[in-house]
Amino acid sequence: MTSPEDDRDEAGLSAWIGRSERARDRVTAAPVAALAATLDRPAREVRDGDALPPLWHWLYFLPHPRASELGEDGHARRGGFLPPVALPRRMWAGSRFEFGARPLRVGQRIERESTVEDVRCRHGRSGALVFVTVRHEIRAEGDAAPALCEWHHIVYREAPRPGGASPPPMAPPAVPQWQRRATPDAVLLFRYSALTFNGHRIHYDRAFATGVEGYPGLVVHGPLLATLLLELLREHRPDAVLDTFEFRALRPLFDGAALTLCGAVAGDARVRLWVLACDGAVAVDATATLRRGAHG
Repeated sequence: MTSPEDDRDEAGLSAWIGRSERARDRVTAAPVAALAATLDRPAREVRDGDALPPLWHWLYFLPHPRASELGEDGHARRGGFLPPVALPRRMWAGSRFEFGARPLRVGQRIERESTVEDVRCRHGRSGALVFVTVRHEIRAEGDAAPALCEWHHIVYREAPRPGGASPPPMAPPAVPQWQRRATPDAVLLFRYSALTFNGHRIHYDRAFATGVEGYPGLVVHGPLLATLLLELLREHRPDAVLDTFEFRALRPLFDGAALTLCGAVAGDARVRLWVLACDGAVAVDATATLRRGAHG
């Protein structure tokens, strides 16, 4: 449901729809080795030509706002490429991916074109919400077809109200065939923030996360959780090649609290993946479709 205020805000923010920007980078080996160590994968030499694992593209095209351009929360100040949404909280709501026939590889020069596809204002249980969708197309230099298309969904929301209603918990979508327990700690979150040059203080500044944002601890990154789910898939289906992947962050998770990564085959080419919070509720819900007849 929208209100007249929502309509006015949406009309103003919709001027950002269609804005685009381009960036160039190179798939270097050092970030790949660093993320592998952060995820506790066995050490091995990273060489030119190695395929970049799915979602590890987040190690590249990092934003570099100057220190004087940051807001109190550690993000770049509003405006510029993204619309200047006034709501205080910005969260990664989820992403959808389509993978091309050829993966990105270490050593390649790569290009990304980003476009603001949609801006919508809504009013939910927690108050005003603004949803922004950004489409990223990433291709190796010289390639006509993208190696990866990503639709990044961002949600802006009000600060929580005392006694505000929480969304009902989602039950697991299936009986897990694979599962692995983990307890993210402050070191993991700090290292992932550093690797992705993410200055958002909710991930590493406990005083800010608890005292200003009102969370019970440091918030685990949504992209990190999505990456851990695909690492679970790689562990149990090492020859699988992704066609599409989609994840939704349903509720925040915090450092020091155990979580369970789960997966189940839902058909010949479809896999359900999800993260359970310590109370058994689904915190991240994801679906992967696999390319038939392909091997990694």
